[in-house]
Order: sequence, then C-alpha cells, then structure tokens
Amino acid sequence: MPDLTVKRLTQRCGNIDPMDVYEYISTGGYKALVKALLTMKPQDIIDEVRASGLLGRGGAAFPTGLKMQMVHDTPGDVKYVVCNADEGEPGTFKDRYLMEGDPYQLVEGIILAGYAVGAQKGYIYIRGEYDHAIELMENAVEQTRNIGYLGDNILKQRFNFDIEVRSGAGAYICGEEFALIESLEGKSGRPRYKPPYPPISGLWDRPTLINNVETLANIPYIVSNGSKAFRSVGTDNSAGTKLICLSGNIVNKGVFEVPFGITLRDIIYDIGQGVPDERELKMIQIGGASGSCIPSDMLDVKLDFADMKKNGLSMGSGAIIAFDDSRCVIDIVKSLLKFFAHESCGKCTPCREGNPQLYNLIDDFSKGSAIPSHYDVLQSLTQTMQQAALCGLGQASPMPVVSTLQYFKDEYDMHINWHCPAGICSSINGGEVR
Repeated sequence: MPDLTVKRLTQRCGNIDPMDVYEYISTGGYKALVKALLTMKPQDIIDEVRASGLLGRGGAAFPTGLKMQMVHDTPGDVKYVVCNADEGEPGTFKDRYLMEGDPYQLVEGIILAGYAVGAQKGYIYIRGEYDHAIELMENAVEQTRNIGYLGDNILKQRFNFDIEVRSGAGAYICGEEFALIESLEGKSGRPRYKPPYPPISGLWDRPTLINNVETLANIPYIVSNGSKAFRSVGTDNSAGTKLICLSGNIVNKGVFEVPFGITLRDIIYDIGQGVPDERELKMIQIGGASGSCIPSDMLDVKLDFADMKKNGLSMGSGAIIAFDDSRCVIDIVKSLLKFFAHESCGKCTPCREGNPQLYNLIDDFSKGSAIPSHYDVLQSLTQTMQQAALCGLGQASPMPVVSTLQYFKDEYDMHINWHCPAGICSSINGGEVR
C-alpha cells in the first residue's frame, strides 16, 4: 500500500516564514521560474503540464495542460490568468492552508502559467472572509515584485507580468468561473451563458486561464522536476497528490496531502483515526456541501477519478465530511438545501425556484408531513435542476438529495412513518414525529 500522506505541495507549510520571500528561495523557491524563463519556451511548459496529466483540482477535473493550450492558441494581444481562491464550499479549507503556509508557491505558479499562455496580468480572487490569506498573498506579490520576479522584463527577458489580489464579498456563487469573472469586472457575481468559455472569451472578453489555488500551485513542481517525477505518485489516470479536508465526526481533522489511489477507508480510519466516542460511522459526504453522501460500506472506493466515476461519485473540491450514527440524514440534507437556497444568485429559474422547493419537500419529511408521492416530485425536480440549471450550483445542489435517496431511502421511509431514528427532527417526542 502506498504511503498515506506525502509532502509535495505542503512541504514548506509550517517550515518557512510565509512573510519572507528569501526563506522561500532558500528552499528552492522560484527555481522553476528561472528555469522556465531562461531555458524553456512557453510551449515547452504547456507540453510538460500536459504530459504530467495534471487535472483541475477545483472539482471539474479538466486537463490543465489542455486549458493552457487553448488560451495559448487563442489570438489576442491581451490575455489574463485568474486564480480562483474563493473557496466557499462548506467543509473545504485546503486553498486557505496553501495560501497561509506557502503563498509564494502560488505566486510562482501563476507567473509560470502567465508565461506559458502569453498573459500579461494575473488576478488572485480570494473570498473576503480570508483576511489573513489576503494579507499574506498581498505581501507575497509585493515581495516578489521587489526582487524583480514581477513587473517588466522579468529576469531580463521579454516577459512582462504582474499580479493583483482582489477580495470577494462572501458570495458562494463566485466560485463559479464566470460569476467570479463578472465580479472581477465590477458587476454582480452571476454566471454567463456558455459558450464561449473563458479560454476564448473570459475576463473583459479576453482569453483567460482560470484555475484554482491547488491546481496552479502544482505547476512549479512540474516545471522544476518534470512530468515523470510528477506522475511517480498517484495512479495512471489520476497523477500526483490531492489535498483533502477532513471534518465532521472524525478524530483527526485537518488538511492532508495524499497520493491518488488510496481508499476512502484509508482516509477515514488511518489518516482520520476513525469516529470519536466509540460511535459508528453512518455516512460520509465527498466533495463538500454539493457532494454525494454515501454509506460506510462504500469506503473501499479509491481516491481516483476513474474509480470514483465508476461508482457514480465525484471528488469535487476534496472535502470529506464524516457523520456518525447520532446524525439524522434528513436533518443534514435540509441544512444543506437551506444553504443552497440562500446562495443561489437567482439568474436561472431551475436553481432560483428549485432549491427552495427541494428544501420545502425535505422539510415535510422532517415534520412528519411527507407522503409517498413526495418521492416522485423529488425525482422530477432534481432531474430538472441537474439538466437545466445554468451553472454548477443548481446542477450540483440536488446531489445530497439524489445520493441519500439512493443509499438511505429507509430513513426517508421512517420519517414518512413518523419516526426519526436519531430523535432530532422538529416536533419530536422521544424520537417520534408528532
């Protein structure tokens, strides 16, 4: 069995002063940038990233090198690189960990991406609640500029590039790429209709490379060490490492860097050290609030894009939330839907109207007023939202309902029969719904 944790992206976190660029340089920082600008052409970087098999770490798992190639090949005198550091998914805090532990690695990754695609400006869009991360990233950009690695004629090459840090205002929807771009442009953060996609027409209608923090932070390693070294960890179709965020009813919470290929059981019981208070694991949710909820008998699924897809799962942002047997499935799903109903931007009808209706239907279960025909309505509504919603929020928000109906329908049935097994739903007397 492979090592359960590795230190690649996180090797400097906790080991350097994140306010001191020279400590980053002393540990090999900016070596990739020097190598790239002095010995590599932009296409060489793209070829190396494509050969590495790096897939986007924000949830969609789109090939990073292919996206870079699209921006590179799109004609345009002005191009941009945008780092999505909004990270509004409940249960996800890995990007914050990277920005606060090693901000220069992200800056270097953005500069390398800018050189590769022919961009002149980069933006780091950070959620407004991340005060400390914003401070550290602004300092990292300023220090990098002061040593001549940002600005005009970097390393005396004909490469001009600068970075600006922008903060969001707390909207979950701005994690969606076009809503983020709209916000950067000073507009209300709402998705655009696609196509065109950002590599063709993104920020201010210019070709734009947009990736999340974890994805961009992988690029310096790939440039420094090569695609073969990157692929030495992980599986054939899921190369490298993944940052996971463990939370919920689990002993060892936090951010962990793991190789692709380990199982969910490894993560829960070895890295996470199991469920506290000698309780049983009831359910885990993978990928954050919009991820699938699965039972404990599915823990042998591998952390691998292909294996998860085969089991109808998505890795999403990398959040894994554990729930023990004291928790009520209906109560959990209702809380998630309340969040999505609040965070919908309201632009499209399926999401704007669908999420409140889903909440109301699940609320009926929690009150003991649901009837068997609720199942047909839930199935129809979730399918409509998944197929017709404009962006990923409305398409993914029904997933907790879909997955719990698949794996925990018996608990829905119990609530129809006026019984909450956990004894925590509303209007309860001794576990029975009145």
